[in-house]
Amino acid sequence: MGAPGVERLVGITIDDDALAPASADAEHERRVAIHDLLAENRFAPVGAERGPYLLHIGMQHGRLALAVQDEGGGEVVTHLLSLTPFRRVLDDYFLICESHYAAIRTASPAQIEAIDMGRRGLHNEAAQLLIDRLSGKIALDFDTARRLFTLLVALHWRA
Repeated sequence: MGAPGVERLVGITIDDDALAPASADAEHERRVAIHDLLAENRFAPVGAERGPYLLHIGMQHGRLALAVQDEGGGEVVTHLLSLTPFRRVLDDYFLICESHYAAIRTASPAQIEAIDMGRRGLHNEAAQLLIDRLSGKIALDFDTARRLFTLLVALHWRA
């Protein structure tokens, strides 16, 4: 374990060409995820000397690309992850998000809460899958994985 503040992200960019046009709700979630990630995260590429780190998220040949740099912009590592293991949870997540946004306009508070619980459950499942897929590559905590999944969702719409 490195010194406090070393195993963390201090900058995040997303490949604008890979981003899908987003609704106001989805764009808000992206901004909040980035803000929250920068405020608090644990992100430690295995074998890297020391951070803090910059992360560029994009798509490369149909795969999720996580390009990690040191704070000065020097390349640390790039990991490419297949989206195949995420396909089911992403599809389910998109469906429940559509239901959630529609329910906000017409449903009762109890119905909205039930949908939101399902959405949080899928988000948690996806975060754990991301932790598992990055095992041995990048160590991250659960909250960091949840926020990174939000950004993965933003890319998947275009992919």
